[in-house]
Amino acid sequence: MIISASRRTDLPSYYMDWFLERLREGYVMVRNPFRPRQVSQVNLSKQDVDCIVFWSKNPKHLFDRLSELEGYPFYIQFTLNPYGSVLEPGLPPLAERIQTFLDLSRRLGRRRMVWRYDPILLNETYPKEYHIEQFQSLCSQLAQGADECIISFMDEYQNTRRNEKALGSDPAPSADEMKQLVSALVQYAASYGLPVRACAEEVDFSSCGVPPAHCIDAARIREISGRDVSGRKDASQRKACGCIKSVDIGMYNTCLNGCLYCYANYNPAVIRRHYSRHNPNSPFLSGDREPNDTITVRK
Repeated sequence: MIISASRRTDLPSYYMDWFLERLREGYVMVRNPFRPRQVSQVNLSKQDVDCIVFWSKNPKHLFDRLSELEGYPFYIQFTLNPYGSVLEPGLPPLAERIQTFLDLSRRLGRRRMVWRYDPILLNETYPKEYHIEQFQSLCSQLAQGADECIISFMDEYQNTRRNEKALGSDPAPSADEMKQLVSALVQYAASYGLPVRACAEEVDFSSCGVPPAHCIDAARIREISGRDVSGRKDASQRKACGCIKSVDIGMYNTCLNGCLYCYANYNPAVIRRHYSRHNPNSPFLSGDREPNDTITVRK
């Protein structure tokens, strides 16, 4: 199986000790986010894990522990945005994270490093000119270490509406406005030989030279792992999502990055409670087994 680690929280930033302990123990317990008493026991043996896909904004702790991942194929979806502490208050300075990206690329190779420039907030606060300038700066630094750049535009979620003022509450950009910006970004990326893909976008950017992304990518996984994984689309994701099927082992409302645009971590009080219940030796990311839990071994 393919392990997603994780769309729901930044495991490499805050839970690397726990994750590596789970690899040593060979399994992890994952609560159903919509039916918390339903628990999946997910096997993490080297024989059963075809690939691990890490999602992170600051995987510095992963870099320090690479030797402990030996025998597990993996690659990294590494988000680097130009918003700073205004929208991403829990992150270290951008320059530090850029250096982490380049250090990881030198150790792992470009094929295992995907740069995510997302979400793109296109409004009066963050206009097209802002993104072009910031993207050019980031691209000039990251292109040498990145295999591709994945972009996506900000989607409105109920969980992010409380942050409308900080995010910019202008009307959503039109398809033409988005295409104008994407065309400018892809032209600059092309000068560095860096492909650009669009993640789960309803708008078709193929006319701009940007095909749909496959963030959990069968071709990449086959190359990295040498295993003939299925290319079956993950039906649990959005219709426009191009990812193949994976098992996410994270938990909502456990990330301390505090990004105001995040759909997965939106309740500070719940985040603090979950984090306070974290035990690196527990098979659960937060807390432990409860009396009424129903545990099923995930096939």
